[in-house]
Amino acid sequence: MAGEPGPPAETRDPGLQPERTRLAWRRTTLSWTVVAVLAVKLALIDGATAAGLTGLALAALLWIGFLAVTHRRIRSLDTPRPQVLSARGALLATGCTVALAVCGAALIW
Repeated sequence: MAGEPGPPAETRDPGLQPERTRLAWRRTTLSWTVVAVLAVKLALIDGATAAGLTGLALAALLWIGFLAVTHRRIRSLDTPRPQVLSARGALLATGCTVALAVCGAALIW
């Protein structure tokens, strides 16, 4: 019936899921760091040009932005009941990734 109390809400036991998610964010950050180091190497191979330094500076800013998003997400996973990744956080992470890919393509060509 509509007025009867139902069974108590079960508490969610997240198990190792937050730990796996935290490790995935750390692996992604490590991958981003490798890409940033390779971008530095690529930008400085033929000498430092204005376009290369601009692309490098933009890639560094994107890397720092992604680190901020990642750090915030990893810290939120330390709670017993982690919050779902916000749409803003997902959009920022996706935007940084796409922009870094564009910077990488610009450095190659």
